[in-house]
Amino acid sequence: MSGNVVVGYTATKPGRDAVAFAARLAAALDAVLDVAIILPRSDRSVITPPDAGYERHLHAQAQTWIAQAIDRIPADVVAHAHVRPAESFAEGLIEIADELRASYVVVGAADGASRGRHRLGSTTTELLHSSDVPVVLVPRGARKIAPETGITRLTVAVGTRPGADALIAETAALAQGLGVPVRLLSLLPVDLPPSADTGAIRLASSTKADEVLAAARAELPAGLHTDVAVAAGESIEEAVSYLDWQPGEVVLVGSSRLAQPRRLFLGSTAAKMLHEITVPVIVVPRTHSEESRR
Repeated sequence: MSGNVVVGYTATKPGRDAVAFAARLAAALDAVLDVAIILPRSDRSVITPPDAGYERHLHAQAQTWIAQAIDRIPADVVAHAHVRPAESFAEGLIEIADELRASYVVVGAADGASRGRHRLGSTTTELLHSSDVPVVLVPRGARKIAPETGITRLTVAVGTRPGADALIAETAALAQGLGVPVRLLSLLPVDLPPSADTGAIRLASSTKADEVLAAARAELPAGLHTDVAVAAGESIEEAVSYLDWQPGEVVLVGSSRLAQPRRLFLGSTAAKMLHEITVPVIVVPRTHSEESRR
């Protein structure tokens, strides 16, 4: 059984998307699902005194919203509700995740995202800069996927920069927990500068991609079904747009090398991928697997 899955909920369509996918993930992992609404702290403003009546009303409304969210979760998923104040939505989610030793924090897309697309808002950006737990980004419309779809395949974007070992370790643990195959994806041959000798660089990059994929495959447990794919295109976005995605697929990407140990920072390649990926994405801290398994 995996650690808890914490999902940040708002009474919006993206909030329902997040809960719907989090419930699928929790069911697949036989994990407890913790649904959280984070309210603003009453003492956050030093200019306007807190209104006790308004705070009671807001808390009561949040309890109603979260009860409605829990009601939509399949009966076979154990779900708990949390309503608490915090300095920010992201801070509140991290506090809950730390308390519960959660495996994942799940959030929906920001307002304005098109169906099937990701969009990062201020809450998600703050979360990606401060969480020491893998963050799951859920695209708009995920609530439309049937709960029985489950999780069917993991795609992991592999490279050569620091953090790759942690990403592969996290992928292996999740794939074994879910009992699903893994697709290793390399984007090395794409996103070249206009002045590059594309023929020579693509040939060298293709060779390097094969080496990287082979090394990553060797790190995965024996018996785990694994496929490899090398994305081709004139840019990261174009290459990713050609890939097929299963309804129950999840993508894993690692933090940028700029991230502090056990923290997240979405790098430029992952940010470009998000423009075209239409399934949930898990962002893994670059030393998460090593630290969490000690």
